[in-house]
Order: sequence, then C-alpha cells, then structure tokens
Amino acid sequence: MAVTIKTPEEIEKMRVAGRLAAEVLEMIGEYVKPGVTTGELDRICHDYIVNTQQAIPAPLNYGNPPFPKSICTSVNHVICHGIPSDDKILKKGDSVNIDVTVIKDGYHGDTSKMFFVGEAKPADKRLVDITQECMYKGIALVKPGVQLGDIGHVIQQHAESNYYTVVREYCGHGIGKGFHEEPQVMHYGRPGTGMALKEGMCFTIEPMINQGKPQSKLLGDQWTVITKDRKLSAQWEHTVLVTSDGVEVLTRRQEEVFPWEQ
Repeated sequence: MAVTIKTPEEIEKMRVAGRLAAEVLEMIGEYVKPGVTTGELDRICHDYIVNTQQAIPAPLNYGNPPFPKSICTSVNHVICHGIPSDDKILKKGDSVNIDVTVIKDGYHGDTSKMFFVGEAKPADKRLVDITQECMYKGIALVKPGVQLGDIGHVIQQHAESNYYTVVREYCGHGIGKGFHEEPQVMHYGRPGTGMALKEGMCFTIEPMINQGKPQSKLLGDQWTVITKDRKLSAQWEHTVLVTSDGVEVLTRRQEEVFPWEQ
C-alpha cells in the first residue's frame, strides 16, 4: 500500500481527530490513582469518546483476534497493547501508558501518554522522561526531505546513550482513514536511509524504550506485549503532519511545551 498524501480537507479532519484523542488523555489523568482498575479507566474513556465526543474508539474490535476494549493500558513491564481489566488494580508506584485512538468523520487520531500512580520511583521517572525526550527528538526532525532512518537514528541514539534499549518489533505507522497505513516508522536506524518525508504525510512516532533488554514477548491473549526480562518499559506517542517547512503535532495536549519552542 502506497503512502497517502493528505489533502487540505483531509488534514482538517486529521486535526479534529487528533485534538479529540489529546482531549481524552487530558480528561483521564485525574482518574489515574491507587485503587482504580484499568477496566474502569477504559469505561470512562469509552463513555467520553462515544457520548461526549460523538466519536468512535478505534481499538474496540480492531484486529484478529478483535481487541476487546476501547483503549490500551500498559502497566509497568507491559510494552504495549495491554488489555484493560477489572482485575488489574493500579497501586502506588505503578506506571501506566494509556493509548487512545479516536475515529471522527472517518479519520484517526492516535496518541499515548505515561502516567504515574502516586509518587514515581526516581529510576522509573528517568526512563519515562528519557522516552518522552526520544519522541520529541524524533518529532523535531520532521520536515520534507528528512529520511525515516534519520528519525529512527536520533531516537535510538538518545535511548542507548542513556543506557536504555529500543523495542524493535513494534513501530510507528502512517495514519489517516486507516488506523495503520504506510510507512512503518522504526525507532532505530541509520541516518540517510529510508523513505524521504513529503509535505502532507501523516504518521505516528511512538518509541517503546526498555530499562533492561530490548526483547519482548507476546502473551497468550495475542495482544499484550511484555518485556522478556520483566523490567520496566515506557512509551509516548503523537500523530504528526509533515508541513511545507516542518511539523505539526496533531495530538498535542494543552499542557505540552515542545523543546523546539523554548
């Protein structure tokens, strides 16, 4: 499948979908506290997306086997695609990635954020902060002519120079009418390799960075991915648009100040 260049009308729809996805993460933060279940967080997000935003939660029934919930909640050593459950009670010190994808007027907005339950351990906070920096360094490079290998390289370099590892089996992706479109956006790579970016491309940058080794394991539910060594993993995700001279972050949250704006 070829990469789709979005028209101005499509970009406007992508902006709306991106903003809605960001608003879900802004809304859910106050509910992330000790004693809440990930199943409860899923229900709150589902209700907000469907009833308040009049939109569709993209993960619900997506894929094979169909994903059973409306958001992904990946706790501690879960790398990605954690399935919310009423059995999973969050406790003090946990870290959780909440991954939200909203469909509005046929277009997708996809984003995720790390949350801490109560106080974070310093080592855990450092991993989460460096992972966010990895994403920002990748986003900061985006403009026409830059190659995908350049983005992967800067993410890999920042993670590894801080003694962390990059998960290689899962990557960012093109997005638009489809949840997952071309191109695949790797979070490792060599500069000057891969597809060159063009104005009008939309894709996600969503590095998954591990405290320990990079190897992952897919659980029997065929969705949940964990670190093989059970050490902590962190992830952040934004949907971005390549503009004529740089990048627009379509899933920007109100509290965010990007490093390149300071």
